[in-house]
Formats: sequence, C-alpha cells, structure tokens
Amino acid sequence: MTTPDKLLPDAAADLARNGDAAGLGALLKGGQAVDARDAKGNTLLMLASYHGKTEVVKLLLKSGATVDLRNDKGQTPLGGVAFKGYVEIATLLLDAGADPVADQGGSTPADFAILALLQSRRDNAAKPTRWFSKLIGWVRK
Repeated sequence: MTTPDKLLPDAAADLARNGDAAGLGALLKGGQAVDARDAKGNTLLMLASYHGKTEVVKLLLKSGATVDLRNDKGQTPLGGVAFKGYVEIATLLLDAGADPVADQGGSTPADFAILALLQSRRDNAAKPTRWFSKLIGWVRK
C-alpha cells in the first residue's frame, strides 16, 4: 500500500483516466512522479491503460513508466487491458516489455486475451445449440 505522503494526486489520476495527455504531460514536466500510486496502488499507466487512453499510455511509456507495477490487487496494466480488450494498448505494453503471463490472481493477461478471442469468434458465428436443448428435443419425439 502506498504511504499517504506519496499518493498520486487525484488531479493527475483524473487526467490519466480521461485521456488528457497534454495536461498530464505538463504535470510530469513539473515533477509529478510517473510511477506514483493512488490509494489502491494504481499507477498512471494502470489508470490510462484500463480506461483505453492510448495517447496517455504512449506518453507515460516515453516518460519512463514501469510497465509491470502491480496495484494492491496484484494486477498489472497489461492484465487490465487484456480483460478490457484494448489491443492497441496491449501491443504498446508488450513492446515496452510487459509480461504476458504475469499472474493476476489465478489468471494471466494471456488467459484474458484467449478468452476474448474465443468470445469474439463466438459472437461472430451462429450461436451453438446447447446440448440439453437437443436432449429435450429428442425426448419429446
């Protein structure tokens, strides 16, 4: 857990969540620590990644953000991105050295990515008939 005197200011966290790269860039130039954490252990990179803010993620990576810092739940930015399905941000994080098999509390970003891929294929295909529906139809004959 982050000590209160080292907490990420709410204003900086909001800039990351909202995708304000210019505003966050100004804070970073003014001395805002790129790896500061909020009360839940989230970094700017975690917040920007999880909220799908690609330009802010690029800024933070260029500013030296540590790519695999975990929040208090043990999650990495890549884990959140894989769960949300933000492919472009996942690519940026992987190119910056993020670990695709870092344990996120029983699953990994790779697990989330595979599930998302399978779900997208299922959504684009005809819905399969459930086995019990077939059984009920057979019993009724």
